Amino acid sequence: MASRAIHFDNGRGNRLAAILDEPDGAAPVAFAVFAHCFTCSKNYKAVTHVSRALAEEGVTVLRFDFTGLGDSEGDFADTNFSSTVDDVVAAAEYLERELEAPAILVGHSLGGAAVLQAAAQIPSARVVVTIATPSSPRHVLRAISEKREQIEAEGEAEVAIAGRTFRIKRQFLEDLEGDSMRRDIAELARPILIFHSPHDEVVPIDNATDIFVAARHPKSFVSLDHADHLLSDQRDSRWVAGVIAAWAHRYLEGASEEAP
Repeated sequence: MASRAIHFDNGRGNRLAAILDEPDGAAPVAFAVFAHCFTCSKNYKAVTHVSRALAEEGVTVLRFDFTGLGDSEGDFADTNFSSTVDDVVAAAEYLERELEAPAILVGHSLGGAAVLQAAAQIPSARVVVTIATPSSPRHVLRAISEKREQIEAEGEAEVAIAGRTFRIKRQFLEDLEGDSMRRDIAELARPILIFHSPHDEVVPIDNATDIFVAARHPKSFVSLDHADHLLSDQRDSRWVAGVIAAWAHRYLEGASEEAP
């Protein structure tokens, strides 16, 4: 496989940094967008390992940094879950303009929640894959719970998340009030593949149950035995990529029937 750096506009005047992981010497069987976890980046282990392994399976993957994170422009404090969804749509539009519209959407953790909502705005997306994903974006409130009162009272606060400090504004909380995730999942009308570890201490596996129950058929659940939330072990990431490629194949070939 081969990787190359690219940039695209998020539609709000910010230049987002991305990497294309491509099959080496062969035409791709499909294109995919990968959305990373909350406050993470395109270079996190799970994102990198799954994307590269998918490229080895013949899928070109665009993994990118959300606005204000990693190498992307913008102020993270001015973002929210809605802007995260918009970034996923912008990434898909870039692929459609420059290469080929994505048939696969993959999201890790909060990125999974983002692709579940973004799919309705990406007609080319034939399948949606979530990894360790919360059933509601409101799950991120747990990460900022100690500073929530300060944010609501003063309008913003510095919050420590995974050893780094981020400025969170009141508008971030207000945006989450409009959560419609369960309805959006029910109306998705796309095959969905749900990966989750029963040992996930960041996003408990009950979230996978909620997503599975809310989704229409065809839907599949795969238990990531012994894996952690970030898929730190590369063997887990490579296995996930192999399952995605095998599962998605029939839907990319048009073999699926209308969902009941």
